[in-house]
Amino acid sequence: MLLKTGIMNILFVLTSHSQMGDTGHKTGFWVEEFANPYYALLDAGANITIATPKGGAAPIDPTSDLPQNSTEDTQRFKNDAATQKKINETLALADINFEDYDAVFYPGGHGPLWDLAEDPISAKLIQDFDAANKPIAFVCHAPAALRHVKNAEGDYLVKGKKVTGFSNEEEEAVQLSAIVPFLVEDMLKANGGIYSRGKVWEAYALEDGNLITGQNPASSALVAEILLKKLQKK
Repeated sequence: MLLKTGIMNILFVLTSHSQMGDTGHKTGFWVEEFANPYYALLDAGANITIATPKGGAAPIDPTSDLPQNSTEDTQRFKNDAATQKKINETLALADINFEDYDAVFYPGGHGPLWDLAEDPISAKLIQDFDAANKPIAFVCHAPAALRHVKNAEGDYLVKGKKVTGFSNEEEEAVQLSAIVPFLVEDMLKANGGIYSRGKVWEAYALEDGNLITGQNPASSALVAEILLKKLQKK
């Protein structure tokens, strides 16, 4: 059952990290990977809370805000003062109780590779959602947050599970392979995940139990669709 009859309570977790290594370039969360799932779930009647490791303003990756990356959902976000306020006033992960939510969704962007991947509070939160068999969803670089997450048996949570995430080929295409602290595809494989991917830049998502993962920005809508279906069945 959902926590409240007919109402979905969903937690979105965004990065607090805004620096692309030591390059001097900015990063953060990818707008489309937030906006599409956010509005898909909001329009379906969900209550959405947004949190980050540090709380406060979540940094937007400036590349994701360029005209060529604009979509109907990113435009909606730009005109949505209420949601922009939520992005600028996120809760701190330390103040979040997983019991208050039916599911958690992690949008990507390169930021999570630096903070969420190493954040013990985020890892514990994912563990708690998983142990309660609540949906845990990630898209693009966000599976980085699974790097140190283990299950009750002490195995990596992704071990033996079908997973996807930003591919090595896609990271090479954006010329950041030598800058990021690790490659999502390599990490998922090293942790025992059964990694697969679709075509470069095309939508591809996988569901294995309560774990949902999407390959790239184009996959955000598909991840949200899978998550919504799972919640509507509860």
